[in-house]
Order: sequence, then C-alpha cells, then structure tokens
Amino acid sequence: MAWDASASREYNWGVPELPEVETARRLIADQALHRRIVDVNDTDTFVSRPHAPGQIKAALTGRSLTAAHRRGKTMWLETSGADGSPAPGPDLGIHLGMSGSIIVVTGGQQAEGGEPHWQGTWPRNAKWERFSLEFADGGRMVLSDPRRLGRVRLDPDIGALGPDALTVGREEFRELISKGRIAVKARLLDQSRISGVGNLLADEALWQARLSPSAPVDTLTAAEVERLYAALRATLETAIASGGAHTGDVISARHPGGRCPRCGAEMRHSVVGGRSTWWCSREQAPRRPARRRSPARKTPARKTPARKTPAQQA
Repeated sequence: MAWDASASREYNWGVPELPEVETARRLIADQALHRRIVDVNDTDTFVSRPHAPGQIKAALTGRSLTAAHRRGKTMWLETSGADGSPAPGPDLGIHLGMSGSIIVVTGGQQAEGGEPHWQGTWPRNAKWERFSLEFADGGRMVLSDPRRLGRVRLDPDIGALGPDALTVGREEFRELISKGRIAVKARLLDQSRISGVGNLLADEALWQARLSPSAPVDTLTAAEVERLYAALRATLETAIASGGAHTGDVISARHPGGRCPRCGAEMRHSVVGGRSTWWCSREQAPRRPARRRSPARKTPARKTPARKTPAQQA
C-alpha cells in the first residue's frame, strides 16, 4: 500500500519536500551505510504501522544498510543479508511526514537532514524520536519527528508514485503535465503524475516561469511548458544546494503585503488544488477566458413572389 503524499499540508516553511528528503537520503548514503545494526526501536505503533512492535527489529537486526534511494518524498534503504548471508534483506521505507528529520550519530558527532524548521534545535526532545537503528560501532540513525506524522515500514510500495521531479525527462514531463483541464499548480502537486513537488516548490517554480497557478494545463503553450520544465529543474537544484524548499526567491514574499521580488508588484493569494497559493499580480495574472464569438445571425432571405403568367392574370 503506497503512502498518500498528497494528503500532507503546509507547516511553517512547508513539509519536507524533495530537496529536504534528498538531503536526508544523502546523509544516510554518506554516513549510515555498511554499519551493522544491533538494535532497532520500532515501538511507536503509529509511525511503524502496520507492523507490530518488534517486527521491524526482527527483520533488520544483524543486517546493515547497503544503499539509499528516493523517489519524490519517499526514501527506501536496501539492507544486506543477516550476519553475512548473501541473500539481501528487506527494504526499509522512510517517509518524513510533515516535520521529520534523519539524524545520524557517528563517533559522538551528529548530522541532520530533513525538515529545516527543526534542524539545529538542541537538545532534542527525546519524545520526538519515533524510530531508531543502533549500530555496532556505538552510533545510531534516528527518525526525529515532532508532529509524529512520518512513516517507517518494510518493503514499501512506491508503484503509485509518478516519476521523480528531479529526473523526469523533458518529453515525459510535457506528456504528464499537459492533459486535462486541471490547474497547473494542482497538476504539479499530483504525486501520481510527478512526485516530489510540494506547495513551496510549486509556487517557486511557477513564479520563476511567470505562469499563473490557476491556468488550465491544456491552455499552456509548448513554450510555456518548456519554461516550466526548466524552472522546476532549476528550482529543485537550487533548493537542494541551498538547504531546502524554503530558500526559494519568492518564498519570503508569500504573506499579506508581500511584494514580488522581481518586479515589485503586490503578491496575491488564493487556494489552488486545495493548497494556499501565492503569485505575482502582474507577471502571473490569471488569464482572462477567451471570448467565444457567437455565430453571425443569418437574416432569412426574402421570398420574391412568383410572377403570374398571362393566363393567371386573365
């Protein structure tokens, strides 16, 4: 059963979106792989559902993490065989939810990746630790989640997720984005079409592309779709390098009285696709519906009375 990423809601800077999850994935790949697991805390029945307490522990103890993958906002970690067995173990799926971070402790030093709002907040409340792996070298990997909306499970099903927003190709993007009458922002947020784009990333990419969030996707020109594709890729790469989706150029202007950082026009607000949405009133103004011309009314032709023959006139 796949997780419903579309059910998440914005919280402060926003839920962990693709850049934050990619940061967490890279942290795991750099610091948590190939360390033998000697204990697992999976006692939080909400975060570890549908697994019973001890089920994940039994499946992972004696193994090590061997690879870290991500599609959209979901990570999954490959594991080795138990105690040297050549057969690989189960995948460990992790979703950061709305406020989750990954903390990896090595040699007394700790590093963190995930939700930026909570990073650097020390000391951490022990109640925020929802799941953890203990390594044989004395280190650990922890899912810290103040709001307790993350998920951990074995062998997660990611089949319902669309292609990853960071790696989707240009032609595939055009095919996925353009069909139907749905608003372009709502389409960007549809994780079954393109996975990883959340509320902040969608607003930033549309602002970069100078497109109205409410524009129906079937009204976008080929040039506009191309512009949106380039803007989304640039937005994602910049956000990953800068520390998260909250670092976008327009994000600080998403409030009443905010001004467009590019042209100075007033920022406007509404709800698009069920999400709080901000756009520049000048450069992203919603399009006016094209006026449909009524067909010209035809004037009935006058019937010319038939001329009477001489016999009829007599």
